[in-house]
Amino acid sequence: MSYDPGALHAALSAAVGDDSALIADLRVAFMESAERQIDLLGRARCDANWELAAWRLKGLAASFGLTALMALADEAAEAAPGDPRVLRRLRAALAVLQQT
Repeated sequence: MSYDPGALHAALSAAVGDDSALIADLRVAFMESAERQIDLLGRARCDANWELAAWRLKGLAASFGLTALMALADEAAEAAPGDPRVLRRLRAALAVLQQT
């Protein structure tokens, strides 16, 4: 599954136009929120907390049209709490999105 960091920029541009300062602010807000949900996944010890963080991450990704991240969040929701493979993949996807 590939992650397109340009998709985030395109979604932000479509939402706010050419306002580069607003795009930058929204990008920071997105990344902070995504990092927060992945951190919550990493600390979840029960199914309910794990699923809630995964669903929030999916909703956040959906808000920006990031379908690959949505699919990965779906996979996380189905995995066992604390699944290290899923957490690694989520962190790697976020790192790719951070690059632009």
